[in-house]
Amino acid sequence: MNDVLILGEVIEGSVDTRTLELLEAGKKLGSGLGGGFSVVVLGDKLSEVAEQIVSYGPDKVYKLEHPLLKDFKADLWLESLEQVCRQINPKIFLMSHSFIGMELGPRLACRLNTRLTTDCIDLRIDPEDGLLLRTKPVYGGNAISIFKYPAEPQLATVRGKVFEPAEAVDGKGEIVDMVPEIDESMIKVESIEVVKEDVVSLDNADVVVAGGAGLGEEGGFEILQDLSKALSKSFGSVMIGCSRVAVDKGWISSDHQVGLTGTMISPDIYIAVGISGAIQHLVGMFHSKKIIAINTDRGCNMFKVADYGVVEDYEKVIPALVKRLEELS
Repeated sequence: MNDVLILGEVIEGSVDTRTLELLEAGKKLGSGLGGGFSVVVLGDKLSEVAEQIVSYGPDKVYKLEHPLLKDFKADLWLESLEQVCRQINPKIFLMSHSFIGMELGPRLACRLNTRLTTDCIDLRIDPEDGLLLRTKPVYGGNAISIFKYPAEPQLATVRGKVFEPAEAVDGKGEIVDMVPEIDESMIKVESIEVVKEDVVSLDNADVVVAGGAGLGEEGGFEILQDLSKALSKSFGSVMIGCSRVAVDKGWISSDHQVGLTGTMISPDIYIAVGISGAIQHLVGMFHSKKIIAINTDRGCNMFKVADYGVVEDYEKVIPALVKRLEELS
């Protein structure tokens, strides 16, 4: 059955973590519909990738192989996915909220005469009519709305880190070979250059040290940087995060923002310094394995979700913590 179809993304020969998260979502949605889920993957020489994907439990992996699909070319991927959808008629089609998903999703929705809901943070099946309930932030993250549309396929892009990655299972699905009808005349964009950054992305960091309004000034992030450097000697990759208030005040750029209107993260350790814990922020870091809060307001929401809390001025706590870390390193 083709109740749920997932677009698989591959990075340097391995299945992207965001795709593994979609596999977990697809498994739950397929179960809710009383059916299963499948994956479509595009590229060239995909045998190993298809075997890797099938180990996570999909009923089928549609393997679209063609030399022209070796690298991401939006025009060819769009044409190929349209052909697949018209052939297998999935009820639900999920993509990551990545540059690939956002490039293909709107155009595919137009071609298939359906509607796309982007940046979803939750997906459920409505028990009354079996339609996909798509939850996403609206009004700049100040509200949450749930959408559903009857048109199929019910198309959505899903934000990273909102579902746990799927785990390998013993089941063995079917790998279906498909050759899309494409040629070079369909290519409008000849090449896309991907620039690799030297820094670890916020959502892949082992530790995130985040600051909020309680820092009092932009200079507070310099103190957080000292802690970040001290932690990096023992805890792997450490990144600086922040709340929306810190961005609005101009203290730090928006690419550091954690929360509904920023990045969803789940690091091993999350240290919240001067962050009160608004719900929009908590949603973005709630899955952190260990949460440490430093704040002078003992009644703030961050202490309610923290594993460890320090009620004290961060300008006293962090220098002492940095000194102790340096002594131990």
